[in-house]
Amino acid sequence: MKIMTFNTQHCKSYLQREINIPMMAQVIRDCSPDVVGLNEMYDQGERPEFTAQTKELARLADYPYHFFAKTIDVAGNNPYGNGILSRIKIVNAEVIPIPDPVPHAYEGYYETRCLLKAELENGVTVLVTHFGLNPDEQQNAVNTVLAHLKSEKCVLMGDFNVLPDNPVLAPIRARMQDTATAFAEPRLSYPSDVPDRKIDYVFVSPDYKICAADIPAVVASDHRPHTAEVC
Repeated sequence: MKIMTFNTQHCKSYLQREINIPMMAQVIRDCSPDVVGLNEMYDQGERPEFTAQTKELARLADYPYHFFAKTIDVAGNNPYGNGILSRIKIVNAEVIPIPDPVPHAYEGYYETRCLLKAELENGVTVLVTHFGLNPDEQQNAVNTVLAHLKSEKCVLMGDFNVLPDNPVLAPIRARMQDTATAFAEPRLSYPSDVPDRKIDYVFVSPDYKICAADIPAVVASDHRPHTAEVC
């Protein structure tokens, strides 16, 4: 099974600075994963730029199954969140809120986040998430993830907004494998034109063998996609 995580920045071209859904669909087609986790997706809303992007990517990249997980509404009825595309039938999908820290412990930007949990027909549980920027948000995200991890046939992926050596990831690393161990050489994911950090991850449960992993040098969104092949 080939997996891919991709923060599309609502399908906005990083260089042209305009929404370009066909460009993002082509990136997905070129990587040819079986399952794609998507971050920063728009859905149908009041503003013209808020269209059903997950559904449109599924159509353009030829994925029969998809699901959009709304996290928040932006300035009215304008949905924003995570998504999944799959060649394997999604038999159940749900949106699990990540609790907001109360009170906020830091002065930075806070945003409500969620965990998308999808159960596939082949028995795989896929978790897609996008961590916040502040340590208290990130800790709440880790706690939420840990409550939904499976010991077998489980995939966790997304933009975690932390570097690989951040101790907040330690509880996840204790239960999951980081597919980045299969990189032929170090790979960075952000920003896509001249990346200087890795903040995107694909973790898998211990029963999987990691056959390959990559962060291809693709400049479409502000993040590069991260792929992994497991068996």
